[in-house]
Amino acid sequence: MRSFLIHISSLLLLTLVLLVTGFFMLERTNHQELWSQLLTLTSCFSVITLISLIIFNRGISRDSRSQTFHSFVSISLKFLLELFLALIWFIVIKKTETESVLMFFVLYLSFSFILIFLILKTLKTKSL
Repeated sequence: MRSFLIHISSLLLLTLVLLVTGFFMLERTNHQELWSQLLTLTSCFSVITLISLIIFNRGISRDSRSQTFHSFVSISLKFLLELFLALIWFIVIKKTETESVLMFFVLYLSFSFILIFLILKTLKTKSL
């Protein structure tokens, strides 16, 4: 339970750092109209990563076979939800400007790295 709270706080910290950094960068470059896009994408990626963390941490307390299954489901679900988000973002909403595409992939990589880091940190102390 303690490691789960640490994971949640790490995710919240990353979200806040990305929002504050993005806000100052957008203010400095006079692109304030992208603030709503940044807020929307950051919250979507945060929720997707939180869902993956919940599934992964639920599997940690189970037997070895279940741990592997939960880890696989966690990573696969994250990939599918982000693929669905990309589909909606680029095709349905048509956010294909250079700034929107760059923002999407920077946020995608940031949240993917934090999830991979947290999973690897957990697996270092408790292997499957």
